Amino acid sequence: MTGAVSPDRRRFLTAGAAVVGAAASAQLWLPAAARAAETPLPEDVFSLGVASGDPLPDGVVLWTRLAPDPLNGGGMPDRVVPVEWQIAEDHRFRRLVRGGTAQARPEYGHSVHVDVRGLRPDRTYWYRFRTSGQLSPVGRTRTAAHPYSTGGSLRMALASCQNWQHGYFTPYADMLDQDPDVVVFVGDYIYESTPSATALRRHEGTGEPISLVQYRNRYAQYRTDPDLAAMHAHAPFVVTFDDHEVDNDFAGEIPQDPDKQPHDAFVARLTAAYQAFYEHMPVRATAVPDGPHIRMYRRLEFGRLARLNVLDTRQYRSDQATSQAGAQDPSLTMLGAQQKRWLLNSLQYSPARWNLIASQIMMAETDLKVGEGKLWFYDAWDGYQAERNQFMEEFEQVRNPVVLSGDRHLTMISDLKADYADPDSAVVGAEFVGTSISSNGDQDQEAFRREWDPRRPDNPHWKLLDAHRGYHLFDVRGDGIDAQVRVVDTVRQPTATPSTLARLRVEAGRPGVEVV
Repeated sequence: MTGAVSPDRRRFLTAGAAVVGAAASAQLWLPAAARAAETPLPEDVFSLGVASGDPLPDGVVLWTRLAPDPLNGGGMPDRVVPVEWQIAEDHRFRRLVRGGTAQARPEYGHSVHVDVRGLRPDRTYWYRFRTSGQLSPVGRTRTAAHPYSTGGSLRMALASCQNWQHGYFTPYADMLDQDPDVVVFVGDYIYESTPSATALRRHEGTGEPISLVQYRNRYAQYRTDPDLAAMHAHAPFVVTFDDHEVDNDFAGEIPQDPDKQPHDAFVARLTAAYQAFYEHMPVRATAVPDGPHIRMYRRLEFGRLARLNVLDTRQYRSDQATSQAGAQDPSLTMLGAQQKRWLLNSLQYSPARWNLIASQIMMAETDLKVGEGKLWFYDAWDGYQAERNQFMEEFEQVRNPVVLSGDRHLTMISDLKADYADPDSAVVGAEFVGTSISSNGDQDQEAFRREWDPRRPDNPHWKLLDAHRGYHLFDVRGDGIDAQVRVVDTVRQPTATPSTLARLRVEAGRPGVEVV
């Protein structure tokens, strides 16, 4: 090819993730005949950025969604659009290792999910997309360790609960600087709440999302947060959902308010919500929804160092109890029979040094009543005591179990106990309940202490309790896990000052967690 290439055609967009675009030409990507055959699309089709997820030793999922008008249904023509992709060993894309063309289909919101295979384990790669002469931001990702690798380390971030209306997603800016290998997101990626006139950042739309287009618009709004977009473009995410991706405190096909949401209407809402979740998450085709059902529980391996079991604590659960007696009903299930068997088998036959469980909701007990008696959150594992207690019994035979949770909008780090009715019972594991990215906003710390400190004597298994916004960072090695509680001073401004609130340690072979 001869002739000059204009500067704007040579410019690579980035996602603000410290990835510098190379001086390469979109014109040079395709043969002239293929370029001529393209039908131009609206400008800014890559407005929602790029992401990667679910890393394997030889592969990773690459994601984008074409949406030139993201808050109004997407703005794409009603046709299939070919999208080229490339993945390389360098950010200048001089050492290409894989590439191809994916189809962005209107029935999936013109989202693209490329399940790349044939990569090398424990390696960093860069990727990008192109369509209609437009280039995506450049993304950076990383594969998991070789299946039989016994050494090394894994840096993992735990995040959850990012409410657009409560604040900016400033913890992600610090997470980007900490450079994790993988981000585990355990639920409440969006909130379904109605727009509030007094909110710091107002939700789009006029009410709660119910239809597919409404859920697409809500996800698209969240994807425009610059810190979230930058983090997605910097490291692979492992995601699961909790309740607010659909409806607060729903259980299976039962909404929070069945008197206001008839069953058929709620099933239609589930169908729309799960499809929008799939369309906006870097997950494999195994997660393509089947109507009001989506397969989300799965297992990821990071060599022989760590096995990550990702749970779904919403689709298969019994309806929540409404009393202490109900919470102890042995027929209640959080996971459902099939997922429960899957998790037990995964733990019992794991070859990994660390057995991690990503659970949307808290597993350790939270006794809310000061003094004698018990008072529990029935939506959490406390509302499903028989099943929780069975797992506590199993944990005594599992190598280094550590639970990673969200939901509470608090940092709550605990020992897991064989029997919470007996404070002297054995410690069988550790749990890190990560605080929220933005939900609850900048909390009144003194009010929090007045409410929660009196409960600590009734919950001696709690090791750390805090109400700042942020995330948890883990350095997983063979001899132990070093954890940091990373917090920010505010989510009410677009920028914040981060700090380490606390450091903790889980020693291999010694159940429980200690503040260091």
